Amino acid sequence: MKKGFLALWALLIFISCNNDNGEKGKILIIVSNTEDMGDPEKHFAGNNLWEVAPPYHIFVSHGYQVDFVSPTGGRVPFSMDTLGISSYTIKYENFGKVENSLTPDQVDYKNYKAVFIGGGYGPLFDVANNEAILPLIAKIYENGGVVGGCGHGPGAFANVKLSNGNYMVKDVKLTGFPNSTEVTKSWAAEGTLLPIMLEDQLRQNGALFQTKNDLADKHDVVIDERIVTTMFLPSSTLVAKEMINEIEKN
Repeated sequence: MKKGFLALWALLIFISCNNDNGEKGKILIIVSNTEDMGDPEKHFAGNNLWEVAPPYHIFVSHGYQVDFVSPTGGRVPFSMDTLGISSYTIKYENFGKVENSLTPDQVDYKNYKAVFIGGGYGPLFDVANNEAILPLIAKIYENGGVVGGCGHGPGAFANVKLSNGNYMVKDVKLTGFPNSTEVTKSWAAEGTLLPIMLEDQLRQNGALFQTKNDLADKHDVVIDERIVTTMFLPSSTLVAKEMINEIEKN
């Protein structure tokens, strides 16, 4: 009996170690290099730590390896304090490697089961029309991968085109930071400093954009055609977990 218990315990440790080593596969997180919005007051763009670090934690704690890529590689700027799970993942889960993010040419799409873009305004400035990153998203998706985004992240993949010439978001139910909230916030001067309004761009490219009126709760996660999205940062971890669920369906 004792030997059987020890064997089971050893097996569980082996499985756990494999998970910690990313044996389940790899997930790509896209981040922005853009520090500010280019206006005289230098409104901060960058990445929202609370929409990147908590999803990273979910991915690695479920056994996935995570790589970061940005338009120019290297260091990327973040807003928000290092609190709660963000503090934990920075200290104990090697989140610091985001400071050495990959360049797009260093990424082989075949290695990734999913791609995620968190919030912060930065991705709208240097990812949303990036000729190196958008094709990566398309290839991961067309290779059976899952795409996820939180807050302003979905706006960064609004312009992704598939090999058939259609936008990836065409006829897909999804959501993101809505116009109705954007125009009430001073963060980007009520949206006037943005290169695109996220909701407008998604609708223009055929997405079935879900507003607060369409959802039972504004923090709901919307899942359709292997694309997983939410409006606001409190649900960023839920997006990550639902992405994992989508990956593991296959």
